Amino acid sequence: MALTALQLKARARELGADLVGIASAAVLNAHPPDPRYPQTPARLSPEIRSCVAIVKRIPVAAFRAKSLACVHHVDQLVLREMDKVAYRIARFLEEEGFYAFPLAAQETIWEMKNASYGYLSTRHVAIEAGLGTLGLEVNLLTREFGPRCYTTAILTSAELEPDQRIAEQLCIGEPCSRCLHSCPADAVRHWGLDKRACATEAQEYGYATILKTFTRFIEAPAPEQRLALLRGGKWRGIYQGLLRVVGAFGDCPRCLAVCPVGDDYRYLVGSQKVIPEKTPEKVAQGKAFLQARRSGAEIAGLTEGRIRWVGEDGYRPPKARKVT
Repeated sequence: MALTALQLKARARELGADLVGIASAAVLNAHPPDPRYPQTPARLSPEIRSCVAIVKRIPVAAFRAKSLACVHHVDQLVLREMDKVAYRIARFLEEEGFYAFPLAAQETIWEMKNASYGYLSTRHVAIEAGLGTLGLEVNLLTREFGPRCYTTAILTSAELEPDQRIAEQLCIGEPCSRCLHSCPADAVRHWGLDKRACATEAQEYGYATILKTFTRFIEAPAPEQRLALLRGGKWRGIYQGLLRVVGAFGDCPRCLAVCPVGDDYRYLVGSQKVIPEKTPEKVAQGKAFLQARRSGAEIAGLTEGRIRWVGEDGYRPPKARKVT
């Protein structure tokens, strides 16, 4: 008997996936996130017929901690486990007689486009596989875990029945704007994100910091100045980042922690009720976003090609949603 989508999903959950969905490679080829720099399965292999998207949740206790190091450490544990699960699913598909390989979820192909841009966008694969939609700050939001999760994909030659994409908007959007209010770098845009600004908080000791620190050291005119720079805290931070990824991994947890979407938010609602970063300026910006949406103004993040990942049907409160 041929492998069915239901059998594949059951096995994926047994192997450790918290959520699993299937997207058609043909649909992903037809709807790249950015047509100028198409992230499509066909660019990797013309043999791909289906993309199996999986999600691993981030334990919410990390978002209650006062130290960013806790979130960074837990995130890395989740990412490592997610890669192992994806590998096991690929092995299972091969045992069933199909070609399959897991996607490099955390890759950057500089020749394609600057910043974190790989051959496929795992967020968009997960959305096409029916696992969630994009939030105001363009994180992947799921019904179960909100944005507090990671996703990757397994590409396969198996022709599996795809899941239906979610048409409703899971993100509350402009009336909420909690991600905008909480962002310490003021990086949240109207269904978009200033990635450079985000990185100043998310990657305290990331690539940009390493480059600047080395540049300052090389350009220091005197030996005593270079010695002083070596003794500075930046080098200790870089060493710790390289050793344990603390401070170097791209994750500022604020927008993830305050997002009320997701069944798991009940564990955070008390600790995240107050947003210290909230300012009158941010509140005014959120109101301007809401007015623009209500007036039907053109919004870059909601253009015809992008609305499919946010949710064409718009937001409906949980009680008004159709139970499926």
